[in-house]
This record gives sequence, C-alpha cells and structure tokens, in this order.
Amino acid sequence: MNDFGMYVGILLVSVLISSVSQIILKKSADRAYKNALAEYLNVRVITAYGLFFLSTVLTMIALKRVPLSMSPILESTGYIYISVMGYFFLKEKFTKRKAAGMALILVGIAIYSLKL
Repeated sequence: MNDFGMYVGILLVSVLISSVSQIILKKSADRAYKNALAEYLNVRVITAYGLFFLSTVLTMIALKRVPLSMSPILESTGYIYISVMGYFFLKEKFTKRKAAGMALILVGIAIYSLKL
C-alpha cells in the first residue's frame, strides 16, 4: 500500500471509531440513571468521548496527506457504518430506503474516486 492509501485508511478507521462512539452514546442515552451526574459521568459516556478524541487525532494525522476536499467524501462512510451498527446493536430497522441511501453514498464515493 502506498503512503496515500495508508492515510486514506487512517481516515476511514477514524470515521469507524467515531461511529462506534456514537453507538456507545446512544446505548448510554437509552439507560435510566439515578441522577444527572451519573447520566453524564459513566463508563460508556467517558469511553465514547475518549473514542471521539482518538478519532479527531487520527483525522488530523490523515489530513497531512489526504486532500481536504476528499475528507467529507470519505467521512460519508459514517452513515453506512451507523446504519449497519444500528441494525446489529440497537435493533433498528434496515429498510429499503436505507439500503438505497447507502448504495448512493457508495456510488458517489466511487464516482469521486474515478480518475477522469
């Protein structure tokens, strides 16, 4: 893998980590807590924000080589990650509409990646 491909991979891993963090926050929000402090200072929330921080650091590293204009394109994979993880971990419905949206995202990434 060339240098550029490695940095693109780092950016995609960063988006995946951010998506995992969002799932953890959602799972935490669905729980009942004895008080407001416990709602915001618990293992899940602290872990999720730690993962967000890691994601930010990885994104900064990736942007050393990945053009800024490509970043939002690759970050759109987060919608796919969240939809798939939501299905498995949150028991959310996986509809035809979501599948079509994910397909459009992948087609958009592919079109952007074409060397014309």
